[in-house]
Amino acid sequence: MSALDAAADESFCYVTTKGRVTGKPHTIEIWFGLSGRTLYILSGGRDKSDWVKNGMKQADVSVRLADVAYEGQMRIVVDGDEDAQARRLLLEKYAPGYSGSLSEWGKSALPVAIDVIE
Repeated sequence: MSALDAAADESFCYVTTKGRVTGKPHTIEIWFGLSGRTLYILSGGRDKSDWVKNGMKQADVSVRLADVAYEGQMRIVVDGDEDAQARRLLLEKYAPGYSGSLSEWGKSALPVAIDVIE
């Protein structure tokens, strides 16, 4: 099992994008799902979120899971099957332990993928 696979059950990942205006690193803590070498994230703010805007301008990002950092390429998920997979992964992972309903977030959030380069 790789370090990436071993980190699949972590509660959060830390994504660092390059600021599209400042060029400075911008790190967020966010929920994720993992499938193979791809991390899936749902942006509740859709493409209005700064981290999404940054990643759309500069796809090179870094991701930290547990104590391991990875380089990756961020992209907006456009394929219908991959979109469904991303939503399913995150809802299956987080809905059972969440006190409220995640159904609206799971339907309306923008799915983003980070293809990890090890």
